[in-house]
Amino acid sequence: MKTLKTFCVSTHLPSLLLSVCLFWTTVWAETPNWNQWGGSPSRNNTSDAKDIASEWATGDFDDDTGLWLPKTSTNIVWVAPLGSQSYGNPVVAGGKAYVGSNNGKGYLKRYPAAIDLGCLLAFDSKDGSFLWQDSSEKLPTGRVHDWPLQGICCAPLVEGDRLWYVTSRGEVKCLDTEGFRDGENDGPYTAEKEQGKDEADVVWVLDMMKQLGVSQHNMCSCSVTSNGDMLFVNTSNGVDEGHLNLPNPNAPSFLCLDKRDGKVLWSDGSPGSNVLHGQWSSPTYADIGGVPQVLFGGGDGWLYSFDARGEAFDAKGEGKSSAVGSSRAKLLWKFDCNPKESKYTLGGRADRNHIIGTPVVHKELVYIAVGEDPEHGEGVGHLWCIDPTKRGDTSPELAVSLKDPTTPLPHRRNQAVIKEQGEVARANPNSAAVWHYPGFDADTNGKLDFEETMHRTCGTVAIKDGLLFVADFSGLFHCLDVATGQPHWTHDMLAASWGSPLIVDGRVYIGDEDGDISVFELSPKKNLLREINMGNSVYSTPIVAGNTLYIANKSHLFAIRKKDD
Repeated sequence: MKTLKTFCVSTHLPSLLLSVCLFWTTVWAETPNWNQWGGSPSRNNTSDAKDIASEWATGDFDDDTGLWLPKTSTNIVWVAPLGSQSYGNPVVAGGKAYVGSNNGKGYLKRYPAAIDLGCLLAFDSKDGSFLWQDSSEKLPTGRVHDWPLQGICCAPLVEGDRLWYVTSRGEVKCLDTEGFRDGENDGPYTAEKEQGKDEADVVWVLDMMKQLGVSQHNMCSCSVTSNGDMLFVNTSNGVDEGHLNLPNPNAPSFLCLDKRDGKVLWSDGSPGSNVLHGQWSSPTYADIGGVPQVLFGGGDGWLYSFDARGEAFDAKGEGKSSAVGSSRAKLLWKFDCNPKESKYTLGGRADRNHIIGTPVVHKELVYIAVGEDPEHGEGVGHLWCIDPTKRGDTSPELAVSLKDPTTPLPHRRNQAVIKEQGEVARANPNSAAVWHYPGFDADTNGKLDFEETMHRTCGTVAIKDGLLFVADFSGLFHCLDVATGQPHWTHDMLAASWGSPLIVDGRVYIGDEDGDISVFELSPKKNLLREINMGNSVYSTPIVAGNTLYIANKSHLFAIRKKDD
């Protein structure tokens, strides 16, 4: 845009026209970013952007060609076709939009649409034109490790000309954001067989299955985050096809890598054989009280916090964690997000859950809710506000035996407290629970009715102006007072919600499985402004970059902006 500015000045345009020209130079020169899931390492999906569209119509698609018909739309800048099933959240950085999907579109000639792949797709954020694709061929073990047609289910992290993400094959990859369009093959990895302009340029790759013994259940899905040169990853290590045993309980659950070369700096396997099902949460990073904390949601339903810097091995090399690098994990605190008497069983009837959503750090407090694989259906849930300055076991309760009430029982997979065996739950004097929201008996009838219950959730909270919002898998959208956990209101969307809310420009956006985006006023009083259907299920979360709203439904990515812009 330097050329445009020079042209405007050199031709001595009238001052008003010059002002307009310089204004647009500034706007065009901006590179609005939303470079990771949640927009930042603290994961609060909130933006300070203004003048964001709250009304739009997606438009029609030609029945024969599938092409989008722009003239039938309102406030839609462009539409990019994705695969047939898309669960990855979009990310925008450096003039490109990235989203995970499957190969239903078949962008690459060597991989026609009939070939099932996990695909990370890169588009030009100005017009939605396809740039390049990173392709993950399906693992031969099938649904036990790499569920058919699910594609890439996470969001990447982008910084400068580098991108990091977790593939459906259980790999952590670093890519050059330019692909091979810059004519270079960045390394140390330079063994790409295909180096066309529509192919990804891999910088390095860590195969967690082969190199670390990880066995992900159904899929590997983690939206990574970082601090400095440290990259944080949840490995998705989980149970076998029979859902009873872990193929490798000693494999790491949580990793810290050197983002420059993929070297493991430290790791931890705390959930071990207590993983209930899978581990599909994503890590969160924040400096809290001067301590760099990285938070991981475990597949055992516990939230773990580590000093991001790790801890050097002692002389004997001893340590509890399954460390792989030159340092071991330094656990700061852990928090059981399930009641001690809750029980895990197969078939969706369990009231003990693991964690799928991502922890959020807001004003040095942590917010997290429990959930389950959507295939296991609906169930009761719990939402917590946690003080992260305490250390050790900060759970609200301790499991003890009446025979020895001063000694906590060891961590167990299916049930922490079994009353029939003389066990009880006692209040933990070291509890970090600030508040707990299982629901609220608004009508004081002594029970939690459907619309009063916090159910299992795949989602992550969003917080602004003293209000917390979260959607649960049963289709309820909850608005709480962030300080007390008391509900202001709930709304039944009448459809399951897999995603998380976006707060921007005085409004709250949330999608559901029916394909509706519900737009609420950011207010302690419920005000549903409108519902807008996206033409297909919305499993992802809306984001904002610059003055553009991005929403991915099951098959397309939409860039939404007011027409005046």
